[in-house]
Amino acid sequence: MKRNFWRLVGLGVLLMLGILSGIIFNPRHYNVPAFHQVPGTQFWSLTTGSKIGFIHIPAKGLHRPTPVIFLQGGPGGFISERRVNSLAPLADAGFDIYLYDQAGSGSSGKLHNIEDYTAERHVRDLAAIIDKIGTGKVILLGQSWGAMLAVLYTARHQDRVEKLILTGPGPIPPIRVELAGLNAPDSLHLKTPQASNAEGNRKAGNLRMRFTSWYSVAFGKKLIPDEEADSYQTFLNQELNKSVVCDTTLAPKAEGGGGFYVQLMTLASLSATRDPRPLLRNCKVPLLEMKGQCDNLKWGFSTEYLELFKDHKLVIVPGAGHSISVEQPTVYISTILDFLNH
Repeated sequence: MKRNFWRLVGLGVLLMLGILSGIIFNPRHYNVPAFHQVPGTQFWSLTTGSKIGFIHIPAKGLHRPTPVIFLQGGPGGFISERRVNSLAPLADAGFDIYLYDQAGSGSSGKLHNIEDYTAERHVRDLAAIIDKIGTGKVILLGQSWGAMLAVLYTARHQDRVEKLILTGPGPIPPIRVELAGLNAPDSLHLKTPQASNAEGNRKAGNLRMRFTSWYSVAFGKKLIPDEEADSYQTFLNQELNKSVVCDTTLAPKAEGGGGFYVQLMTLASLSATRDPRPLLRNCKVPLLEMKGQCDNLKWGFSTEYLELFKDHKLVIVPGAGHSISVEQPTVYISTILDFLNH
């Protein structure tokens, strides 16, 4: 009797293991848009070894000497036609604009070793890009993770940055988690967005991708090919995009191009990133920080930028979420131009 019982238990365990293996190791297909390279994309071969796809929007009218480099969110952000169109008014005002696909995303080349997708690698790529552009100084316009990247670069190359514009900036790495508990002043009238990143991850997540994420971070290896992983990233972004706006009906549709392993491994590297704070204590680079009224990032993380950059301006944009340009494109551009013109 006991022997039959343990046989049944053993069969049950094997059955469960079989089911789990099927869930984890069977490839999945996601019905999402494929990546489409933005017309006019050019390429840089960087000294870091990265092959980077980029768009240059030439200045019109009275030419300004300092170009604007837009740094995508993500990590693993890519150029979209929506983003190009949203920044075109800056070119109309005389600024050369550069946007690029971060290594491993969009039309840029994948790195052979996913452990090379680190915040430090992104900083080196940006430094090499600025050398390629060759104007001496630049203006950095960073969104979310792009703002974090802009600050990491600025800490080491303050002489190369004329002005810094951070929109919906993420926390400065290594992240001070205690800042998440700081409450915003009531006078700012900040609001909680209708959707959250946590909800998006729950809706889009599955056991295969959770196991893949754990395995890749733990062992530094890909468990599934880039094609499936990047399709999942687009699928996930469809849900996450709901949390970047005040009104979820205005959430931008997800586009193909995001790099799953870029995002995963870069975020995993943040705790080991060299702390930029000591280098920023006496930083004189002028800073504009823009934060949407419904930004999904904690207020406390925003305060650290204001403490480090003494020459700063904070603008809270009503009726906008984490991605200000989606719901308030006119305010987004006019605020940036006002800062650049003074």
